[in-house]
Amino acid sequence: MTKRQVFYSFHYKNDVMRVQQIRNIGVLEGYCPVSPNDWEQVRCKRDREIKEWIDNTMQYRSCVIVLIGEKTAHQKWVNYEIKKAWMEGRPLLGIYINNLKCPRQGMCQKGENPFERFILKNGATLADMIPCYEPDPENAYQDIKKNLNTWIENAIENAKYNLRVIKSMRADKEVK
Repeated sequence: MTKRQVFYSFHYKNDVMRVQQIRNIGVLEGYCPVSPNDWEQVRCKRDREIKEWIDNTMQYRSCVIVLIGEKTAHQKWVNYEIKKAWMEGRPLLGIYINNLKCPRQGMCQKGENPFERFILKNGATLADMIPCYEPDPENAYQDIKKNLNTWIENAIENAKYNLRVIKSMRADKEVK
């Protein structure tokens, strides 16, 4: 199976340790999430510079994976990344990571589906178009490891269909 470069979208402060577990699975060539020092430098920049960093980092990725923790759906930059990916016709998928153990915080509560925050012109939400996977709570890590490539390939196929939908609908209204 083809190894894909992916863009991980997540709530850094709460979920970076869970994201590192996924990154380290070794199933695919993912981009390396920024180190804490780099993130601090990016976070302190103006919105325009943060958008530019996201845009440049996402540019050549095969898929955008939203790693959904307890507070992910309410993060400004996660929502920017979702909207950008959708508007560009990029493959998107979500994975709930609440059952991955963080060495500092343990497990967290299941978060809201961030795709529900984007309403299409026909009244549907992106959640109706974008799959979110909920790994086996007994062994979330192994479930993600086993299925990640398949989920990405499915998202790539799904995006081909979604491109036709994008032409007639836009995710231009975000629920606050």
